[in-house]
Amino acid sequence: MILVMILAFFILLALAIPVAHVLVIASGAAILYGGEVPTLLVAQQMVNQTQSFPMLALPFFILAGSLMMSGRLGEKLVGFATELVQRYRGGLGSVSVVGSCVFGGVSGSAVADATALGGMLIPWQKREGYPAAFTAANNAAAASIAILIPPSIPFILYSLVSNVSIADLFIAGVLPGLMLTAGFVAVCNVSARLRGFPFAEHPFDGPKCRKLFIEALPALAMPAMILLLLRFGFATPTEVSVIAVFYALAAGIFFYRDMTVKRFGQALIAAGVATGVVMLVIMGSAIVSWLMTYAQIPQTFAEWCLGTLQQPWLIILAMVLIMMVAGMFIDLPAAILLLGPIFVPLAQAINMDLTQLGVVMVLTLAIGLYTPPVGTTLFISSSIAQTSILASSRELGPFYLVAFGTVLMFSYLPFLTI
Repeated sequence: MILVMILAFFILLALAIPVAHVLVIASGAAILYGGEVPTLLVAQQMVNQTQSFPMLALPFFILAGSLMMSGRLGEKLVGFATELVQRYRGGLGSVSVVGSCVFGGVSGSAVADATALGGMLIPWQKREGYPAAFTAANNAAAASIAILIPPSIPFILYSLVSNVSIADLFIAGVLPGLMLTAGFVAVCNVSARLRGFPFAEHPFDGPKCRKLFIEALPALAMPAMILLLLRFGFATPTEVSVIAVFYALAAGIFFYRDMTVKRFGQALIAAGVATGVVMLVIMGSAIVSWLMTYAQIPQTFAEWCLGTLQQPWLIILAMVLIMMVAGMFIDLPAAILLLGPIFVPLAQAINMDLTQLGVVMVLTLAIGLYTPPVGTTLFISSSIAQTSILASSRELGPFYLVAFGTVLMFSYLPFLTI
């Protein structure tokens, strides 16, 4: 039964069928072939997975991000990031990185980040003399930072399969996000020096920077507000997500004064579509997870790893390598929901903290966002830059080094996630 599910999964994936549909069809085919469990199980598991109060945080955080990103906020954030770093070597490239870090606290989505920032910054960077392939690679890699900064949709999904506190995951995700930001800024700086990217000195304008900071403050304050409310127990993650929606509405109505009925409706539709896509993946993965548990795949895999690899550091390395390969072919939400139930028992068996596993999982799978053949943010950025995927991929070497180094640090230094 499991073999049929695996074969159907990869065949359908190769046919470019959306992964959510692949999960439902493959698991349904396995149940029909095996005949061991009733087909009614498909519908039951799809519905049961959605009956969770913490899951309500997902659509509200997505809606908050849609409301914040659809107005003048993007311009203010980019203006602030530009003023901070453009006076340094590689500053124009660094704007994409710093912009992704601050945008992540609003959108929580790498794809939204790559699209919104790429559309604004890549044409500007090209006009200033930056190679098109480098601007695409930089934007694609930088967008992965967004899913580490609260509110992070992947962390909410990991919480669903591991029962780890969303608050703990949000707090633990800040440090790797900042470390990736610093690392990618360093890549931009070194690349600009070695390759002679255009550079024009802009003296620091204190009053202008303060003005831009105040204008961007509502967006910059949003992730801080979320962390404080969760850290000190003022509200649950679901309640915080609703507060975030009202906060975004208040910022649009009273601060930026660009919230209209039409814009609110467009944000609702965009959030509804995005939520529907993620929820279908969650529902499909629920059936697959149940079948794996029924066949005792997680326990068998854990026993095999403990008996064969034995050493915890080798087991962690094996998990990281599996996640890297999976991230190249499977969308990040589906990869978390599929690999989580397998890796959680294994992590517990080697006394690995589950919060640490969540950070490592999101960090590692995020690399797949800008790695062919799927590479969602890479395809988006290359399209905006009007360059080939191959040319953009050649520029990703230094970004991979930073990302892999960060993954290894958080894999073997558990105190970084405490």
